[in-house]
Amino acid sequence: MHRIISLLLLAYSVSGFTQNKSFKISGTVLASDTQMPLESATVYLEQPKDSALVTYTISDKIGAFVLENSTYASNLNLFVSYVGYKTHYQKVNIIEGAFSLDPISLEIDDNALDEVVIKTRAPVTIKKDTLEFNVASFKTKKDATVEDLLRELPGVEVDENGKITVNGKDVSNILVNGKPFFGEDPTIATRNLTKELIEKVQVVDTKTKSEAFAGEEGDSENKTINLTISEENNKGVFGRVAAGGGTDERYEYAGIVNVFNEDQRFSVLAGGNNTNTPGFSFGEIQKMFGNASSMSVSSSGAFSIDGRSFGGGEGIVTSRNIGSNYADEFGEGFDLSADYFYSESDSENESKTQRENILPDTRFFSNSERKTLTSNANHSFGSTIDIEVDSTFLINLRPSFQYGRSKRSDESSEESFNEDNELTNSSTASSFRESNVRNFRNDLDLTKRIGSNGSFVKASLDLTFNSAEGDEFLRSEALLEDPDEEDVLRDQFTDESSSSNRFFISSTYRLPLKPKEVFLDVGVRFDGNTRNTTNGTFDFNQDTQQYDQFNEDLSTDFKYVDNSTRPSLKFTINKDKWSFSTNIAYVYRTLDNRDDLRPDLSLRQNFEAVETGAFFNVKLNEKANIYGSYDLSNSPPQINQLTPFQNVTDPLNTITGNPNLEPTNTHNMYVSYNSYDFQNRTGFFGYFNVQAINNQVVTRTIVDDNFIRNTTYDNVDGNYRAYGFVNYSKSVKIDSLRNIKLSGGLSANINRAINFNNDVQYASLNNSVTPSLGLTFSWKDILEFKPNYSISITRNSFDLPEFESQEFTRHSLRIGATTFVPKKFEWRNDVNFSYNPDVAPGFQKAIWFWNTTLAYSMLKDKATLTLKVYDVLNQNNNSQRTANANFIQDSESTVLQRFAMLSFSYKFNNLGAKGETSDNNGFLIID
Repeated sequence: MHRIISLLLLAYSVSGFTQNKSFKISGTVLASDTQMPLESATVYLEQPKDSALVTYTISDKIGAFVLENSTYASNLNLFVSYVGYKTHYQKVNIIEGAFSLDPISLEIDDNALDEVVIKTRAPVTIKKDTLEFNVASFKTKKDATVEDLLRELPGVEVDENGKITVNGKDVSNILVNGKPFFGEDPTIATRNLTKELIEKVQVVDTKTKSEAFAGEEGDSENKTINLTISEENNKGVFGRVAAGGGTDERYEYAGIVNVFNEDQRFSVLAGGNNTNTPGFSFGEIQKMFGNASSMSVSSSGAFSIDGRSFGGGEGIVTSRNIGSNYADEFGEGFDLSADYFYSESDSENESKTQRENILPDTRFFSNSERKTLTSNANHSFGSTIDIEVDSTFLINLRPSFQYGRSKRSDESSEESFNEDNELTNSSTASSFRESNVRNFRNDLDLTKRIGSNGSFVKASLDLTFNSAEGDEFLRSEALLEDPDEEDVLRDQFTDESSSSNRFFISSTYRLPLKPKEVFLDVGVRFDGNTRNTTNGTFDFNQDTQQYDQFNEDLSTDFKYVDNSTRPSLKFTINKDKWSFSTNIAYVYRTLDNRDDLRPDLSLRQNFEAVETGAFFNVKLNEKANIYGSYDLSNSPPQINQLTPFQNVTDPLNTITGNPNLEPTNTHNMYVSYNSYDFQNRTGFFGYFNVQAINNQVVTRTIVDDNFIRNTTYDNVDGNYRAYGFVNYSKSVKIDSLRNIKLSGGLSANINRAINFNNDVQYASLNNSVTPSLGLTFSWKDILEFKPNYSISITRNSFDLPEFESQEFTRHSLRIGATTFVPKKFEWRNDVNFSYNPDVAPGFQKAIWFWNTTLAYSMLKDKATLTLKVYDVLNQNNNSQRTANANFIQDSESTVLQRFAMLSFSYKFNNLGAKGETSDNNGFLIID
């Protein structure tokens, strides 16, 4: 330890021996042929000895720029780069303080030599709607992944789960050389491809292939990152493998192999663990690839990663996965990419809940416990085929197929008490369910460009076929303390089957009112959706010892049809600095429901509605952008909400539909502003969203003296929600080794909801505010320190005097610390502290969660030996409080707790270079 401290002090003291000069260089960039200013030129400084980037900026609308930083060097190399012009180079003598340069004129680049490709070293290049980063300009550690690289790029944020934002905008897709890499899970690319493979990182608005081909505007609020691999790195084999074992019988293993041959690409990966990591975990520091940017858990225990199912997700999960990805170009204009995944998992979970149920004139309490065992297996195949018939006609085909099977056993119990703590009812249930699911989907897009003025014709056909089969055995009892009420005892078998078929047809014709600028789109869309659901329930027959007594009350045979037609008009203006669009559609919808067991409950209803919307996008300058939108959408009630069928599946809650429900209209308004100053390394992002909802469908429940519920549905007006978020960040370069990044954010939410409580209508108002503050201190090759703190304050109030206002506070502190000394060692610590002062007695209020990992690089940095301790303090807990006007609930469930694991990983790479050299002017020349 004394040696480490001495090294830190020595490194710090050496940095202060040389004079560090602060400078501020200003100038202007002009076009030599017109002498007009060039906006968005990249101006950057490099050190002469090693071409290390010192600082850079982007010229403004009058061609002006300012470079401000500090350096120990007496002179630096200045470069000015602009698309279509030759890169300018000159040496600059650095003096303390501010000084100006003579105007810089860029000459048009007329170099047409095919045998030499010249690539600029400009760190940032702006090409219309594309922001491009030159990877060589950004320094990272040796074994950096793409995720590590993205963290170093200005304006790019990557959170601990791998979610990426660029200037505040979410990144939804990661492409490699313009093609998908393992479907739509971006972390498989960012956590498995290494920085050394990548030449450039390009950021664009998200577009479909059809939108890009037709020249349509993309989604400016959503970004796509394209990782371009240089030609010399696009041929060969690379990958890595890893395995680990630990205490409490914990284990993990994973591997990925990639074979790249120019346009042809093939990858295989596999993984397994019992550490709750949903697939492909290496156990290395920040290299647990497969952890997705989004994850959801269904009520059946299945979880999904970015929309792809990966099995059970409750409690402690054991998972096994294997997958492959293939991409190739078959001749000119024919591209194919495909991926296959197999995943299976087993999960076990125990949970307990305490709920205080609030009624206008009384309260009652319920305590419940549940134990669940789940097993899932899923096959998933997806592909994308792009056929460019000619320069004006594109065909996109995206077939996919999924097959899954699952088993689930469930045991639960619940007790309810009145205000005097007297038992009113109790229930127990045990069930076992098996199911099989098949899903097929095929999307077809046809795009035909007409002329050169932006006109096109598009047609889409999307087909979806889903089917599911399942069997369930259920034993339950609901015991009522009231002697006048009968207990409900069930011993049943249910045979379930369902299918849904959907086809979606749309066509659009774009008429240019002004070539390439003003357009009128005329479109029509038809959506047909048919669902069949059959549930046959049979009671156990004591005489025959078989499940052969048909239970009509709990059986259904539904056919549901939802057909809609939407003719529409859309008006669009696209300018260099701004764009505007508005649209209107008229919806004709028919809902048809038939119950073959109860013909008198068949229902058919017709709905008509107007839907409209508009958006604008203004590029204030190369640093700032503002976006706004409004839309009015219409959605019909669900068929189970409309049909007056009495659902008595839950003996303590009978649900009946309401055939008089009206469609819901939602008004949504959104505005956002983002700005990033490349020179000052400052970023600001903020948005504000308001939703107003008319005729919202809500539940309406009446609770009797035994706390048995009867539920139906109703429309209410007056619901609205407003929420916003702002974030500011500032990076400060102390010297060539040390950097500090500060960030602060504030989110706020207000939500007004109209509901019913025991048939009494009321309004609730939920207000919450969450300020946050973060800091990142980086000392190259020494340490990284990242503390983050946030506090969430929530208040619920109601317009009924019987309801008391509720206030809740939650504190969260996260500290990340990593040291890189001694050499070849990396020690990472992640500490999370949460404090919930409002949870009920018996639930843990303060929780410290600490993970630590020590890694040692060996075999010329190709291998890593890692020791990880999860939940060092053995305090991991997921206690949480949920509150609204109807109840206050405290809950917790099974979580993974302390274990230690030793793992080993090895990476291999035989990608070959082609004779790469660098001249003195900082250009990369490839023969």
